[in-house]
Amino acid sequence: MVGVSVLQTSKIANMSLGCDFSVLEELISNAKKIQDNVLDKILKTNANTEYLHRFLEGSSDKELFRKNVPVVSYEDVKPYIDRVANGEPSDIISGEPITTFNRSSGTSSGNQKIYPTNNIYFENLLFGYALSSVVMSKHVDGYKQGKMMIFRFTHQISPTPCGLPIAPALTSFTKSKYYSRMAKNSTSPYVVALCPDPKQSMYCQLLCGLVQRDEVVSVGTTFPSVLVQIVHFLENYWKELSSNIRSGHVSDWITDLSCRDSVSIILGEPNAELADLIEKECRQESWQGIITRLWPKTKCIETIVTGTMSQHIPALDYYSNKLPLVSKVYASSEAFYGLNLNPLSKPQHVSYTFLPNMSYFEFIHVDADGEATSEIVDLVDVKLGDYYEPLVTNYSGLHRCKVGDILQVTGFYNNTPQFRFVRRKNTVLCVDVEPTTEEDISKALARATVVLESSDLILTGFTCYGDISTVPGHYVFYVELKAKVNNGTNVLQLDNKVLVECCCVMEESLSSLYRRLRGDEGSIGALEIRVVQKGTFDSLMEFFVSRGSSISQYKTPICIKSAEALQVLEDKVLARFFSDRSPTL
Repeated sequence: MVGVSVLQTSKIANMSLGCDFSVLEELISNAKKIQDNVLDKILKTNANTEYLHRFLEGSSDKELFRKNVPVVSYEDVKPYIDRVANGEPSDIISGEPITTFNRSSGTSSGNQKIYPTNNIYFENLLFGYALSSVVMSKHVDGYKQGKMMIFRFTHQISPTPCGLPIAPALTSFTKSKYYSRMAKNSTSPYVVALCPDPKQSMYCQLLCGLVQRDEVVSVGTTFPSVLVQIVHFLENYWKELSSNIRSGHVSDWITDLSCRDSVSIILGEPNAELADLIEKECRQESWQGIITRLWPKTKCIETIVTGTMSQHIPALDYYSNKLPLVSKVYASSEAFYGLNLNPLSKPQHVSYTFLPNMSYFEFIHVDADGEATSEIVDLVDVKLGDYYEPLVTNYSGLHRCKVGDILQVTGFYNNTPQFRFVRRKNTVLCVDVEPTTEEDISKALARATVVLESSDLILTGFTCYGDISTVPGHYVFYVELKAKVNNGTNVLQLDNKVLVECCCVMEESLSSLYRRLRGDEGSIGALEIRVVQKGTFDSLMEFFVSRGSSISQYKTPICIKSAEALQVLEDKVLARFFSDRSPTL
């Protein structure tokens, strides 16, 4: 295994089966040596590619690499990636054969990107997830003995012009030979995750999870917006699920034969007692704690709630009775970066320890606003408390490529740094000259959530956009709300005073420049909240999935950039509220 060649092959084999903590200890105790070895192997493999030969002329010298190879963004290397995708040889960018292309979701940046990859990427994913399971077993009692109800979905794999497959990274991984080794402790058969119909797959995964409710120790999805949607799906289908369990028969509309056959085996004989229990819990006026009521031995929720994903924390806390929310790994279409070694920590305290064997990592030193200084340092040379933007050099053709995240060093485990995810680098909102970032919006949203919860309202969906159709332009926030207790009418009661106060506290949380432009100068209009109908954010996800996003990798975009997506929201607006005072300066 090239990506982990500094370790013995036998250890790697054991790792995929869940060995002890010593493998991780060995990795992070030798970070500098491993990073040097990784770069050496990448350069020896890729030095004669067309891309690197321009800068190195066939040399694999590390210092020459650092001196001559430029720091790039995705757009800089996209022409080379496109050439390979269109049929030119892999050695334009990679000495290792490119075997597939990972397609990003596009919900963060607004544009889907494709990244070349090979088996080393998937081997690294398997290794990283296996390590994360070791960490979880150390911190969560009974984790190895129980079952995971982790919802997985796959997307259609398409061919590039050269014939190589292109798909979301998690789809490619789930359909690969590597994933099947991870699926053994899942409540659902492997074939259910492969079902091309997400509705049938979601129904079957819930049905399998309910039948095995007493064995489930962990519930999750990659990103929390999907888990919230699954709860909404359960609200709509619990009667039918209960009926299937009562009769021992899977609904006729489940037409995927692999799903139907495998789920029927798990469903087994009719179980009236379990059906009665499900109906009793789901009929209650409040769905608070529904996860722990239906799956009583659940120890944690596994989903990424760092950065803008934190908007879903109130809903997850409500549905799970505040079970620990575990952000296990930090990974992307470009690389696997690191693990959360303290998985039960609060979301605001999550840090990821980088794994030095995954890729070669460098870091651009930035200030707190994300502006770069001239300094680029290696993994082991970052400084406590400082902010950085990571660069990735991997085995499949990316060299010193910006990831676009801002991280802060929070500590060190042995010699390996630990990072807090701060935000994406790019400005999210701007209607004048003010640069409003993801972090700014997350802070504003946190303030509004406090106001909502004091009125027994839960935020279940959120996004925003800068409306410049008005003069002056202003910020618009779309929110989907749920009452903690059903009033019996299914009609959401909206208090004008509460929603206006949300607008005001959000403005108070934004930058000093925003507040000045909003107040003294009047070049930004009053912040607006538009409350949308129940299920609107499910419809938004369906829109993006219909445009090629993968459910497994779907993240609710913090800012809407598509006119069509904006129309999905506009069609379901229930009420509008505006800030009624200027923020303090």
